[in-house]
Amino acid sequence: MLSRTAENLYWLARYVERAEYLARTIDATLRVTALPAAYIGKTNEWDSALLTAGVAASFYQQYEVANEHNVVDYLSFSASNPSSIRNCIEAARLNSRSVRTALTSEMWDTINSAWIELQEVWSKGTSTREDLAKFLRFVQETSLRFDGSAYRTMLRNDAYWFSRMGVHLERADNTARILDVKYHVLLPSVKEVGGAVDYYQWSAVLRSVSAFEAYRKVFRDVVTPIKLADLLILRADLPRSLHFCIRQAFETLTYVKNDQSEETLRRAGLLLASLQYGKITDIFATGLHEYLTQFLKQTQVVSNGVQRSFFAPTLVE
Repeated sequence: MLSRTAENLYWLARYVERAEYLARTIDATLRVTALPAAYIGKTNEWDSALLTAGVAASFYQQYEVANEHNVVDYLSFSASNPSSIRNCIEAARLNSRSVRTALTSEMWDTINSAWIELQEVWSKGTSTREDLAKFLRFVQETSLRFDGSAYRTMLRNDAYWFSRMGVHLERADNTARILDVKYHVLLPSVKEVGGAVDYYQWSAVLRSVSAFEAYRKVFRDVVTPIKLADLLILRADLPRSLHFCIRQAFETLTYVKNDQSEETLRRAGLLLASLQYGKITDIFATGLHEYLTQFLKQTQVVSNGVQRSFFAPTLVE
């Protein structure tokens, strides 16, 4: 397979996954802000959405206040935000066109129809909560359709494995970011820990990564920070946990490895081992924020390694 084809497939999958994650972040924030103030505390949930997406600095260069209208517009449709849902879907379609013959017809139809529908939504706008809710569902369903089409219709060849690698590296990065922001930035005061504020904010995190039902089935208990972190970091059978995502990324690397990828594979293996044999009590003892910060750095090292090992020299996105 040509390195350019592999790179387009890899970033196509990452852009689709990123668009879904942004839609889930906005949806979870809307759920929390709809609650009475006594249930959500004094934190600015829209500011936390920007921090989670990693675009707070660029946002405040254009806007003075992080409110629903400004943040939704910036995360959803802003042309100046490289990670907006609009730009992610457009970038995904551009990558799809470049590797049209490597995709199945179902995958191409999903991306192309999503891009066409996006133009209509963008031109009409989302002036009401109902319109916004429909748009967010559309983005999430697009990702689910694309992911399902890839899983059901692609040959298990290099094209498939590079696509899956992109999905799981992007998903691991997103899960780590939202968990880090909630714990480090939005941690309520001591008197509120374990109360209504804490419960609703942690529940929003679970809904952002589609893990609320999974948490209930695993723990059958109230939402607590240490159990939630255990689920999202170390749980091997949760599709959005760090452990699951890095294991999948490592396995795909073993399928496509070449003479230049030995160090990248080693780095991914070390990261996987730390998750496979880690204990949540040790993670909290050293600091969850510190752990997640280090995890994000290590994930970036693996991503950079993938870029160097398999793709044509270019700037890492």
